[in-house]
Amino acid sequence: MDFARRKAAALVALSSPAPDKSPKGGVDAPVAPLLEVLNSHPDLFTTSSCSGRVSVLAQPREGQGQAAAKPKKKARGGGWVYVSHDPADPDAVVEQLFGRSGSGAAGDELVFRFEPMIVAVECRDAAAAAALVATAISAGFRESGITSLQKRAMVAIRCSIRMEVPLGQTGEVVVSPEYVRYLVRIANSKMEANKKRMDGFLDLLQTKGLSGSSAGSNNCNGSDSQPVAHRSSMSCEVKIPLRKGAKNSNEYLVTKKRNGGNNCHSDDRGDSEIGEGSLEAQYFENQNSSWSKGLERGFGNAKRFTLEEKLPENKNYLSTAVLKISGEPIEKLFLWGQSSCVFTVGGEQRVLTFGGFGGPGRHSRRNCSLLLDHKSGSLTEMICKESPSPRMGHTVTYVGNSIYVIGGRGGPSEILDDVWVIQSTENTWLRLECSGNIFRPRHRHAAAAAASKIYVFGGLSNEGIYSCMNVFDTKSKQWSMLAAAGEWPCARHSHSLVSYGSKLFMFGGHDGQQALNDFYSFDTTTLKWNKESTNGGTPSPRFSHCMFIYKNYLGILGGCPITGNNQEVTLLNLKHGVWFSVSIPMLSQCLCVRSSSVLIEDDLVIVGGGASCYAFGTRFNEPIIIDLHSVDSMFKLDNMYGMLIQSCDATSTVDLSRDEQSGIIGHAMKSQNDARSGGFTDSDPLILQLEKKYAKLAKDILKKFGWLDLARKVRVSHDNNHVLFPVNEAFHVLNTDKRIKMEHDDSCTLGEPLAFSENKLAGDNLSLQNALKILSSCNGSFLKDELAISRKPSKSPQTIMKEFVSSLLESKGMSYQLLEQLPARWETLGDIIILPKTCFKDPLWESVGEELWPLIAKSLGAQRLARQGKIMPNGTRDSTLELLLGDNGWVTHHENGIRYSLDATKCMFSSGNRSEKLRMGQLNCRDEVVVDLFAGIGYFVLPFLVKANAKFVYACEWNPHALEALRRNVRDNHVEDRCIILKGDNCVTAPKGVADRVCLGLLPSSECSWATAVRALRVEGGILHIHGNVNDSDETRWLDSVVESISDIAKAHGLPWNISLDHIERVKWYGPHIRHLVVDVRCRPI
Repeated sequence: MDFARRKAAALVALSSPAPDKSPKGGVDAPVAPLLEVLNSHPDLFTTSSCSGRVSVLAQPREGQGQAAAKPKKKARGGGWVYVSHDPADPDAVVEQLFGRSGSGAAGDELVFRFEPMIVAVECRDAAAAAALVATAISAGFRESGITSLQKRAMVAIRCSIRMEVPLGQTGEVVVSPEYVRYLVRIANSKMEANKKRMDGFLDLLQTKGLSGSSAGSNNCNGSDSQPVAHRSSMSCEVKIPLRKGAKNSNEYLVTKKRNGGNNCHSDDRGDSEIGEGSLEAQYFENQNSSWSKGLERGFGNAKRFTLEEKLPENKNYLSTAVLKISGEPIEKLFLWGQSSCVFTVGGEQRVLTFGGFGGPGRHSRRNCSLLLDHKSGSLTEMICKESPSPRMGHTVTYVGNSIYVIGGRGGPSEILDDVWVIQSTENTWLRLECSGNIFRPRHRHAAAAAASKIYVFGGLSNEGIYSCMNVFDTKSKQWSMLAAAGEWPCARHSHSLVSYGSKLFMFGGHDGQQALNDFYSFDTTTLKWNKESTNGGTPSPRFSHCMFIYKNYLGILGGCPITGNNQEVTLLNLKHGVWFSVSIPMLSQCLCVRSSSVLIEDDLVIVGGGASCYAFGTRFNEPIIIDLHSVDSMFKLDNMYGMLIQSCDATSTVDLSRDEQSGIIGHAMKSQNDARSGGFTDSDPLILQLEKKYAKLAKDILKKFGWLDLARKVRVSHDNNHVLFPVNEAFHVLNTDKRIKMEHDDSCTLGEPLAFSENKLAGDNLSLQNALKILSSCNGSFLKDELAISRKPSKSPQTIMKEFVSSLLESKGMSYQLLEQLPARWETLGDIIILPKTCFKDPLWESVGEELWPLIAKSLGAQRLARQGKIMPNGTRDSTLELLLGDNGWVTHHENGIRYSLDATKCMFSSGNRSEKLRMGQLNCRDEVVVDLFAGIGYFVLPFLVKANAKFVYACEWNPHALEALRRNVRDNHVEDRCIILKGDNCVTAPKGVADRVCLGLLPSSECSWATAVRALRVEGGILHIHGNVNDSDETRWLDSVVESISDIAKAHGLPWNISLDHIERVKWYGPHIRHLVVDVRCRPI
């Protein structure tokens, strides 16, 4: 059924006098006008709604049998004792709770609730969904978002002004009537706020709608709006181009707001507490999700993004490193929307970062001034007497010895126009009183300095997008505005602007409808814009990216939307006007969106960045450093490679033979046309064969210059004396074309290639010629890669699986629509392939199971096949893995050099905890006794024994299946003499007063055994490794509660200990906004 038919059916049902399936049986009166407006839009219709309610719910306790039928029964169990969609009557609520009996079954839990408005809307397409979300967020429904884009585009309109308070049990209310009346007053105030938001949303829809534009202007000089046809000047307007490629400079649509598509106002939520509705988040939600499936644990709070794409061949690579932070907590740099620049302190250059959204604890806008030493990783916070207000989307610009902060956004309706300055010799921010032309409030603008002036272009406000160029004179403290001249760019925000001599360069941004990739220059002497014409591969359209100047190169990296090219930095040689790309593999593990880039000498420091959306939650980056010193040689190589390929194409034969005296690889090559005598053809994959003693040096050079073919593996020769390096065509051409002449000299001693250490190689600006000379001195030889030649191109497992299953369905006369349920991913545990629980869900598959599962296993190259199930929420956390093919579930899995055996159908195994198991194994426990209160199959017991060399481990476990595996694992890993397995409840079996450290690896919480852990420690104290699942906004509160609880337990047991946190490990995301944390708690005698 298409959208139109579904909408018609929904509207018929809505207008029917018959009761619907909701407990109330019909639409709530307060929300009816809003539903009418939403349903009148051709691209929308509502599927369910609630206007908001105050209620008291009688909820059965977990495990409690269902009692007699309750009135107004809720689908999730329980029934309402009281419910109202209008402000509640306090006396009526008290009467229901205290004046009557039998409201709910005996022992039911009573909960007082306020729930705000929620409306589910189906949209015609993703664009309509994005526009609706943007409008809802701007009206205050900040938790609104796109919930599905699969078969239907669904939007949930909602906000966070809810409350839920337990009152006790039926027949045993533990609060007073006065307290209930107090709760009702709070709920009624929330109901009023909910009503105002609902009315505001209705008014917004009625006055401005979701699509089209409203006439009007946002004139930077404050002039009244005029019809478009009467506009002659465009230097001071909020502008959006009427159409792409408009030749007439007056063909502009002046607007307050642009709706539809990716709306410029969709930024409203991106600068709030959660960020799901930000413009970036909408792009992430609408993108193909294949890149987000590679989410892996990253550095602390920062999460890595791994694009599931093969790195491109024949690419150059830049050295990149994660900056290890000391001093202030690294969480202070977990920001996006901040701004950074160079700041000189005591003659040393530092990275100054101001503002942004994020930070420790509950994420919010910040106004910290942070100084980062990129060499040592030392992070300090400047203590200033006065600071600009918290903000994001502002600019920070370095002029002379001063830093200027301009504009930004302090809240959904707080767009700023202020200017602040701080000098490198003082720690005092000063707000400037500016004169001249009015500078309109804005955020997401771009600024760059030339001489003593700061040039500001574009930006976003609540009224629209700017296309004016404002200039701030730092000497006179005056604003001025430039009249349009030259090829004036269209209005935009989230773009980039950098200075290069007397010129400014601008790239990309968002015009309210789409991402841009136009490239402009602005001459600060003639005050004219020029649309630049360049050669090479222009960067893809993007916004919220980084741009920088290094020597004679302009670089662009990161930004939104995420593409495969986001693991590259695209560089423009400003002298030649040629773009070229350099790969930075680490960028595939980062989310460089709304990041800041600062150049100090040859180091490009990337600070901040991230995003938040329903697809992957909240992600921040750790600071990274990119070494740019080899960019010059890479540009030469990139151009040389292009010329050589052209040369080869123009020549019928290339003489591949070489005299060993020539300095090129010392192996005589024959003409590529002489195939009968062993020559090479264009299509032959080649390998470079070198003696083992040269392998490390050669590999470093080949990787440094991008000559190593990453699509093939490095391997050892049959005689075990040589290493075979797969090399790409560029390297082969460089070593065989006669026009590249190499002369030996004393600066590169050919007879001693090993004199070049790894450190020297990394530190020296090694030229292309010297790199080839070093390799030539290793006496290597080119060979055909016979293994690659003999290997036939193989089909992907998914393709093979689809072919197998298609044949089966055809033979059985079954629908091909079932192919939609084939798995796109799977996991491997030992020799078992584990399919996700979401695949093969249709009962029809069961009728062909005996034929189906062998085909699936064959396509995946597996002997055994299983399907994932949920971990049972019982005390022993049993696995519900379903074995589809194979005799039994026993499997052996090797991880971090440790052998784990288990029955996968009865015991759980979490691959996501691998990093924590590795961390435990890296501890020095040589003289320590360890107690593991939740040993399982030996997840942490074995790392303590095998890798950390613990003196002794007590392993407590009560699951009989896990105990069987644990006994086998300590035996197979030869550590049974240092481990005692204690069967039963750890509260009873755990030893007392013996442990140097205790592991509490139970999720979602190990609090049930904290007292047991304290009793297990020696009187002298020790370390507790406490695991828990924690909401990312509650992390600080949880850490405080851990310290407080352990302190209280220690005091109760007469242990005078000082309790502190040694380390916080953020292991993985357990669910949306839920993080698996491990905190190392140090207990010391006072």
